[in-house]
Amino acid sequence: MVGGRRFRPGGGFGRQLDEYETRVGVPPMGEPTTEPSGGLVDSAVYVQGHRFASPNGLADTYRCLQEQDDAMAWIGLYRPDIDQITSLAREFRLHDLAVEDAINAHQRPKLEQYGDTLFVVLRAARYDDMREEVEFSELHLFIGPDFVVTVRHGEAPDLAAVRRRMEADAPMLAQGPEAVLYAVLDQVVDGYAPVVAGLENDIDEIETQVFGGDPNASRRIYGLSREVIEFQRAARPLLAMLGALAGGDGADEELSRYLRDVTDHLTQVVERVDGFRHLLQSILTVNATLVSQQQNEEMRSLTAASYAQNEELKKVSSWAAILFAPTLIGTVYGMNFVHMPELHWRFGYLFALLLMLLVCGTLYLIFKRRGWL
Repeated sequence: MVGGRRFRPGGGFGRQLDEYETRVGVPPMGEPTTEPSGGLVDSAVYVQGHRFASPNGLADTYRCLQEQDDAMAWIGLYRPDIDQITSLAREFRLHDLAVEDAINAHQRPKLEQYGDTLFVVLRAARYDDMREEVEFSELHLFIGPDFVVTVRHGEAPDLAAVRRRMEADAPMLAQGPEAVLYAVLDQVVDGYAPVVAGLENDIDEIETQVFGGDPNASRRIYGLSREVIEFQRAARPLLAMLGALAGGDGADEELSRYLRDVTDHLTQVVERVDGFRHLLQSILTVNATLVSQQQNEEMRSLTAASYAQNEELKKVSSWAAILFAPTLIGTVYGMNFVHMPELHWRFGYLFALLLMLLVCGTLYLIFKRRGWL
């Protein structure tokens, strides 16, 4: 600090920040900053792990931090507006690329170093029991020598619980911003456990649906597979991030042990989620096989029904043909022609009956030989 104000660096970094502030309209250094408090959830200044002050706004937080030696500011924001973000960028010399990421959100989990400031993006997850869906939210952290800024873009994680836990452990909080980063990472990873349990329960239900012949199983398998893939994208990058934090130069040994414990928990989560993805692929294959078998059974049933119907039709057609023959003969002999020799024949009636029997018998034998009767 110089003259009670934070020193503004020169060179390219300073010019980048000046250009950024000019674009977004941040007032020059030395002018009072006014910011809406809608996105400010909590702001506190800590000294030796104890809450020293609870300022009402960002400007009061800056002022209190400047007046206290060996103090740390912890600022929590929820979906802040552009004025609050740019105010923080001006005061703490945040890099414009990191600020842009924090404003736009929709970033992948990552850890980037900008000078003496660490920018961390985390993807928290929460399982919605009512809708049986996984909700993902984004969390950004700016970690500096004497400040921590958390920017939430969703409901998870519960940073108020993190703050309460850290304030109850003053020796841990006294280790500075790195301890807060550890606590937030621990909260995010702990939040994955209920999600894993919810996904496991969904997979059990899907297995029941598949073997129960539920036609909606395929749609649910696809939806759950998308959630598992999204979960992998949120959790897997944290392994490399935790490894870098735990093994970094100058890392506190106690914090490194805590980070390794978080890494162990995260490894279990990642392994289980990987298993879920393979299991869902197997279930999808089994479901496709069962659907194919069901379709084959239906085709066989339709074929058998069609065959039986065809056999019945053959029988009906055969008997119709047999009965049609005497009708035809009787119709011919029933016509009142004068010049028909057989009409006055003594054996004409018997001849007509024998002819009917002969034709019907012949047709019956033919149809019987062909298997129609």
